[in-house]
Amino acid sequence: MLKYALPALLLAASGAAFAVPGGPIDVLAPAAYACEMPGDATNAAGYRVDDENFAIANSTSYFTPEGRGTYLLTGDLLVLTSGPKKGNRYRRASDNFLRKLDAQGKDTALRCVRKVLNNTSTPACDGADGEKLASCKRKGPVRL
Repeated sequence: MLKYALPALLLAASGAAFAVPGGPIDVLAPAAYACEMPGDATNAAGYRVDDENFAIANSTSYFTPEGRGTYLLTGDLLVLTSGPKKGNRYRRASDNFLRKLDAQGKDTALRCVRKVLNNTSTPACDGADGEKLASCKRKGPVRL
């Protein structure tokens, strides 16, 4: 009886060693991500925040006009681990949608979506008179 119980016990205990904190390691598909602040019912659905944009180059690297870096995706948590955006964290809501997290790990208003034909022409955070729109926190002419 002990001959079967001991291997079963060892096998059950070894399962925890293969678990990854935060979920399985994954990668994002190569794509550019356009980041924006939400709009309201009176204007556009969102306002570009170009200096937050980034692009996934390949399996674990990203780039911006300021340089390249690496990232780690475990479960739904994306952490930029090196490069110009080192320390930025995002929650992956879907394969095409990321939500930036604050220092406490809570969702912020900033969202980053994969660029496709229907989301590449949202208005910038500057109003027509050049003044900063209230719903935007940053501005920048960065294009990817």
